[in-house]
Amino acid sequence: MLKKAYAPANGLVSISLKTLLNLAKPAAGLQLNHLAIRAQQSGGYVSRFKGRGMEFDEVRPYQAGDDIRSIDWRVTARTGETYTKVFREERERPVFISVDNRRSMHFATRGVFKSVLAAKLAGLLAWAAQHHGDRIGGQLFSGGQCTELKPQNGKHAVLRFLNALAEQKNIQTEQFTLEQVLARLTQHARPGSLVYIISDFRGFNDNAQTHLVKLARHCDVVLIFVYDPLESQLPLKGRYRFTDNERDVVVDSSDAQRLMAYQQRFAQRQQQLEQLAKKNGFAFISCSTVDDPLLCLR
Repeated sequence: MLKKAYAPANGLVSISLKTLLNLAKPAAGLQLNHLAIRAQQSGGYVSRFKGRGMEFDEVRPYQAGDDIRSIDWRVTARTGETYTKVFREERERPVFISVDNRRSMHFATRGVFKSVLAAKLAGLLAWAAQHHGDRIGGQLFSGGQCTELKPQNGKHAVLRFLNALAEQKNIQTEQFTLEQVLARLTQHARPGSLVYIISDFRGFNDNAQTHLVKLARHCDVVLIFVYDPLESQLPLKGRYRFTDNERDVVVDSSDAQRLMAYQQRFAQRQQQLEQLAKKNGFAFISCSTVDDPLLCLR
């Protein structure tokens, strides 16, 4: 049963903008590029597209339309043919953070609500991306609404994202499924983006998996699985009452068969996500409501 200690003011069941703003300093030491398996560059991210930029790539024979300022005069003099320098353009990488705020996320028996943990993880990632000079955008979804924020540069982009996180409402109507949310994500996350999905992944089915695999073909994907310790393992004996102030549920953990089935469902969902990540080359992180979100990301 949820106790009176879970009051909105104490930061256990809801997140404040002030809390998210205070994550800027601890996020400064986070490295984003090591979380995604395919993101191997250190420092800034280098574009696959060639153009006018800071990093030299190669020389090649001059072609009509090339900028004469790029002619490599030393190679030209040595070979007797005109050669031009080609550069790789360094550009900021879009970081797209998808955050689950559905009804199942508004739950905890220890620590903070899953929704609060998800918001803190998202806040840390947004600040870390800003420290690295990347563009920050995201997707905020509940059962009743799904909003995408286009990646933008600078501190104002972080503040826009954090403000949207803090103002999220727990809408009870269930209109958007996880499958629909991931389908939208494949449309809004541009190729080459670093995409974080923070969720308890309730309702993750074959169609949702298909959308996730499609997303991973063009983006670096990191799954962050949030859960409450009670979801992974019920107490061995006893009857426990849970409430959301509207409905009550009584769980009898002395029923060994039901206890085993409950724990197997959780384990299967976690294993499915881990195996999917391993097979498709993206990262998987799990974080419980009693864990320090900063340590989970490190």
